[in-house]
Amino acid sequence: MSVFWLALGAFAIGTEGFVIAGLLPSIATDLAISVPAAGQLVTAYALTYAVGSPILAVTLNNIDRRTVLALALSTFIAGNLAAMVASNYALLLASRMLMALGSGLCMPTALAVSVAVAAPERRSRAVALVTSGLTVATVIGVPLGNLVGSLLGWRATFAMVALIGAVALAGLLLGLPRGLPRNTASLSDRLAVARHRNVLTALLITILWALGGFTVFTYFAVPLRGLGFDASQISLALLVFGGAAAIGNMFGGVLADRLGTLATAGL
Repeated sequence: MSVFWLALGAFAIGTEGFVIAGLLPSIATDLAISVPAAGQLVTAYALTYAVGSPILAVTLNNIDRRTVLALALSTFIAGNLAAMVASNYALLLASRMLMALGSGLCMPTALAVSVAVAAPERRSRAVALVTSGLTVATVIGVPLGNLVGSLLGWRATFAMVALIGAVALAGLLLGLPRGLPRNTASLSDRLAVARHRNVLTALLITILWALGGFTVFTYFAVPLRGLGFDASQISLALLVFGGAAAIGNMFGGVLADRLGTLATAGL
């Protein structure tokens, strides 16, 4: 049951991370900024996540994993509540960075904890369940968050995500034991893998893929509005986009098992 709460936390994080795509036009209008400026909310989140995640993981590596998860989710929830009441662009940008710090600390810790609490024969499934929270977020959380934002205003979406995060936090505090195994890898250990040429090649490919995919997704709602799509139609488009991504993800895993990773990547 503990793994379910970890997956729910991942669902909240995934929803918040991707739902901004459907909210950008509304945020830009409400805060009297341009859509490209609103798009920097995504950039700030991504950079803070990338830099903050390894640093926080190493800084807090001697603290009980249950406590780390509680701190991470609490930070994430606080960021969403701050975004909900942000009165200007600077405050909203800061709140997104606060969310990123919580998210960047939560996800790797959640994956490690899922392995620690699961029986040896169920560890792979436990990891898959946690990561499925992110996948389900793109299929269900993002369209739902966009629909809530269109009906009640974009601030309501952040309130919804904060509520989901709070439920996950309560479940983890009640369900997770103390004294879970702690992370012992140092920052130098983490960076050492970058010395391998194959790792750098894979990292470069991943960066290029992410740049293309997330740039399209971030501004997905903007051209749709220009074509006359209403809020419900944009939510449906996001549902189709997320569903296709989830299907592609699962299909890619099947092909990798059958054809091998290199052949699948070539496709």
